[in-house]
Amino acid sequence: MIRVLIVDDQALVRGGFRMILESREDLEVVGEAEDGIAALEGNRRLAPDVVLMDIRMPKLDGLEATRRLLRASPPRPKVLVLTTFDLDDYVYEAMRAGASGFLLKSVAPGELVRAVRVVAAGEALLAPAITKRLLERFLHLPHPATTARSSQLAGLTGRELEVLTLVGQGLSNSQIAETLFLSQTTVKTHLAHVFTKQGLRDRVQAVILAYESGLVRPGDA
Repeated sequence: MIRVLIVDDQALVRGGFRMILESREDLEVVGEAEDGIAALEGNRRLAPDVVLMDIRMPKLDGLEATRRLLRASPPRPKVLVLTTFDLDDYVYEAMRAGASGFLLKSVAPGELVRAVRVVAAGEALLAPAITKRLLERFLHLPHPATTARSSQLAGLTGRELEVLTLVGQGLSNSQIAETLFLSQTTVKTHLAHVFTKQGLRDRVQAVILAYESGLVRPGDA
């Protein structure tokens, strides 16, 4: 059973998500929170597997709440950020804070369910095309840490750099395998090595590294 905490300042949004998730036998909504402070308390008390986190909330916004959740003592939940896409300029920062992915608030019921399951299973970056679009919108230039981050890539092999580049461009494992004429198992192995060498938690952080290090620039195909 996957335990979910829904965090949003709008009761109707929380209720709608609860109705969708609780209609599935493998999902359980263990609680709701209307702001970041309540989210932190709910996480301590309920120990959810996944937190659906809105960004814009009173008292403590979702960005800072995500940072605090993922700095807390383990076990730590997976965080899925909820965004309106056109309005939230904090998505990229939420991902840098450690969120495992994000969802549009207009997400279809089936995609919401799939997202929770995928993130709970340890995966991330649910829709590569949408993720790439968001990253290109919010990451126009490399961050000041580019030089330092680029030096870290020296420990990666040529093949690992190729895989990281394609991950940053929004390709799935199957697409990377097809592009590089590799098996999906081999792609997963290279990606696992990248995670280990770079101290990355998940695919989201790999994409961020690819952009910040200059391997991928907004607009790259």
